Amino acid sequence: MAKITDKALRAKSTTKNQWLRESMIWGHGSLLARITPAGERLFYFEYTDSKKKRVALPIGTFGSGVGLLSLAEARQKAMELASLHKSGIPDLKEHFDREEKLHIATREAELARIQAEQTAIESKLTVTQLFEHWAKVDLINRKDGGAEVRRMFQKDVLPIIGYLHVADIKKGHFTEVTDLLLARGVNRMANLIFSLMRQMFRFAVDRDIIEHDPSANIRKSKIGGKQVERDRVLNEDEIQLLAMKLPKANLLIPSQLAVWISLSTCCRIGELLSARWEHIDLEKGVWVIPAESSKNGRLHTIYLSDFAKQQFQALRNINGESAYCYPNRADDGPISSKTVTKQLGDRQKSADGSAYSNRTKHMQALVLPHGKWTPHDLRRTGATLMTALGVLPEVAERCLNHIEENKVKRTYQRHSYQKEMAEAWVLLGAHVAQLVG
Repeated sequence: MAKITDKALRAKSTTKNQWLRESMIWGHGSLLARITPAGERLFYFEYTDSKKKRVALPIGTFGSGVGLLSLAEARQKAMELASLHKSGIPDLKEHFDREEKLHIATREAELARIQAEQTAIESKLTVTQLFEHWAKVDLINRKDGGAEVRRMFQKDVLPIIGYLHVADIKKGHFTEVTDLLLARGVNRMANLIFSLMRQMFRFAVDRDIIEHDPSANIRKSKIGGKQVERDRVLNEDEIQLLAMKLPKANLLIPSQLAVWISLSTCCRIGELLSARWEHIDLEKGVWVIPAESSKNGRLHTIYLSDFAKQQFQALRNINGESAYCYPNRADDGPISSKTVTKQLGDRQKSADGSAYSNRTKHMQALVLPHGKWTPHDLRRTGATLMTALGVLPEVAERCLNHIEENKVKRTYQRHSYQKEMAEAWVLLGAHVAQLVG
């Protein structure tokens, strides 16, 4: 075997292994180099073990770069191993196996220590800091970027427990938040905020910030009680009464128009308040709700009746200079999706509502005989009027942009019902126009 040189190491590979050797001082081993058929240049330290058996111990790969050895570095390693062998360690492979196991165990112990320290640091996060982490990683993926959840937490959660450390949160802290909501009579909101808090703490568990979810043993049914599905529908007498009350309720005209647009198109109030004029063609009588603005993520086309077009035209006369049908004050986006709902709710308060004493003239301005109503109830009322006018339930469901629950029907029945839907909206619009005079 030839003496090892840089030139020899760079020799062209062949179909067989090529071996190069040079002996170390003291006669305690040799440096070997192997050029493989694949072109690798591998270094070994060859020595005789306690059983008089020749052993080739891998020590690295020839080359320049991270993790590679030059010939000089390989010689230095071989000299160190020869020195160990001379000092009385006959079985270098066993020696290095033990050293490697000890190194791995030490490294794992160090990693465990670092992880424990990190967990201890993270467990000292406050609930507010956890919320910001959750918002940045998870809530940001929601349609509104987590804006609505942030609003709810800033109002009803963080002022109560935001300063506490995450690791110190117990079941009682959850109920402390929800009990305040129950005291206000907003049971549904209590359930919603409990669910959101639970999502946040399970996020903390998934990130090893805490070991256990403190809400795990709380039953949702014990928070806000069983959810009762709303079925409020305004009858025709109430719609006529609403038409008389609405102009006297101290509401801005756009908010009044939102009531009639919601009723005559069966749209969701959030979809209306986020609408842009570029998606509404009053000449053709078409309003396209893009998939990104639709609650179920599906594009929805509404064919506007003459009545609905009149409401949109009145709205355009007011807000037509903006890109949004309902622009915010800065005119850089739409108003909050809760705005109209809150305005209508504020005008259906009980007579003894001391918190609303500054609005005694108007806080009952929109009370109707059969109880409180919301914009979503107008949507349900519109669909109910449609079916009362002879529209097929299947068509009314399409007008609501509901997804067909039956998978087989959803897969195989592809009729669009566009013509029938357009006729349904015309019928509804004409009927509402007649009711409101």
